[in-house]
Amino acid sequence: MVKKIRTEAVDYLFDAILSLKNKEECYTFFEDVCTVNELFSLSQRFEVAHMLREEKTYLDIAEKTGASTATISRVNRSLNYGNDGYDMVFERLKGAKKE
Repeated sequence: MVKKIRTEAVDYLFDAILSLKNKEECYTFFEDVCTVNELFSLSQRFEVAHMLREEKTYLDIAEKTGASTATISRVNRSLNYGNDGYDMVFERLKGAKKE
């Protein structure tokens, strides 16, 4: 069964995230919403995606991030067949560094 991601509850969560004004507010909110392990998992996947886009090898990525090859493969699948969310954010981050 495929779960529908677009729900009122998810919309409400995203509205809450979009209301955050700075990194400190993000820490405050996400420390309450997520467990430490959930937050580390999210940040690990994001780092894995970034390293994959930099064409690092699975071995390099696993050594630096501690991610399993299954996690690296899942993130790689998202990069190649997903909705381009990672790339959208990477482009924005790259643009923000130039400014």
